[in-house]
Amino acid sequence: MVTTTITTLGTYRNDRPYPFCPGCGHGQILDRLNDALIELGRRPDEVVIVSDIGCSGLSDQYFDTSAFHGLHGRSITYATGIKLANPDLTVIVIMGDGGTGIGGTHLLSAARRNVGITVLVMNNMNFGMTGGQHSTTTIEGAVTSTTPGGNLEHPLDICATVGVNGAAFVYRGTSFDDDLASTIADAIRTPGFALLDVWDLCTAYFVRSNAFSRRAIAETMEAHGFETGLLRRSTVSGYEAAYRQAADSTGEQRAPRRIPTSFTHDLAGRCSLLLAGSAGAKVNSAARLIGEGAIRSGLWVSQTSDYPVTVKTGHSLAQVTMTPDPAPILPIPAPDALVLLSHDGMRQVGLTLPALRPSARVFTTPEFARIETDARVEVIDLERAGSRVPKASVALAVGAAAVDRLGVYPVDALREAVQAGRFADKNLEAIEAGLAANG
Repeated sequence: MVTTTITTLGTYRNDRPYPFCPGCGHGQILDRLNDALIELGRRPDEVVIVSDIGCSGLSDQYFDTSAFHGLHGRSITYATGIKLANPDLTVIVIMGDGGTGIGGTHLLSAARRNVGITVLVMNNMNFGMTGGQHSTTTIEGAVTSTTPGGNLEHPLDICATVGVNGAAFVYRGTSFDDDLASTIADAIRTPGFALLDVWDLCTAYFVRSNAFSRRAIAETMEAHGFETGLLRRSTVSGYEAAYRQAADSTGEQRAPRRIPTSFTHDLAGRCSLLLAGSAGAKVNSAARLIGEGAIRSGLWVSQTSDYPVTVKTGHSLAQVTMTPDPAPILPIPAPDALVLLSHDGMRQVGLTLPALRPSARVFTTPEFARIETDARVEVIDLERAGSRVPKASVALAVGAAAVDRLGVYPVDALREAVQAGRFADKNLEAIEAGLAANG
């Protein structure tokens, strides 16, 4: 994070040259954004620039501020989360017209919630990075690579759309506007959701195909009845303020739950445990509890999960990777241990079983005692141990037995993790059933 103050930096722009095509308006808009930030005088570490995909998505790297770069059309969603997490930040979204179409629902929701972010739309009426295809804002009759005979669709009025849905600040203009910098600064100062629809020129495609120009922008706005300038302003506080007021009035705890370290471990390196079962059988829940037990033992943990959209049918996989060091934790194709719970899980690990090393261990029920693998198969027979474990508790029971046999961390840490959460009694019974099956 950049902590240099604006008085010593003098500008938010770094010295990297823009990559945009000659005549492209994106560089002008970014220069005016820089001027606006200088006018506001915010510390660079208090500013977050959020971008997505497209030519506009290249923008954040040219500013010495905090930044977040994500998927196409999703920048507003990321920005919303950042603002809700820390309302004191100045959060600015830079996106293209393509992103407003792809992420249209996010645009509408942020406007109606009146989230306190500023959205700067670089609107050149086509997808300039991927070949000049038409977008939701492409004007009627325009020639693009996907509308060679002229666009038949009416363009999306971004300003009217967010305005009618509750945006606090709405502006339409061009990259040539003399007052663009001060307008951007005004938008950032305004509490609530602010959007600036800034039309500019894509010289690589749209200008070439439509003989478009600065004058044509003005003529097109007039022909389509698109008003310019400041179109809407209100002083209603943003959603992030209302959310905190509501939380304070109800006593809701916003701080994340801290997991204490009450135990020690003997793990020298990385250990990965893969649970493979059926959707709806609490496989992910069991993996989460196993991971929390590891955290309570001083380990660093990551969990990756895979299950179908049907949720209650098909497979469910959850891989818990544990390490004593805070290094990047990535899942590995061949885990150190596999907990095999059902035929759904078996079908999903068909390629994993042959890859298991002889030192790996497979913990499973009697049904899969004869699977073919070089790893050591250890059967956890819950019924033989005299335990009647519900289907939804089998994953935790066998998982607890695996944790006990692996000796990665004390089973008491897993018990403590269970007692701190929901369904403590039921989950404790599952753990004890698994341990009883260990003999």
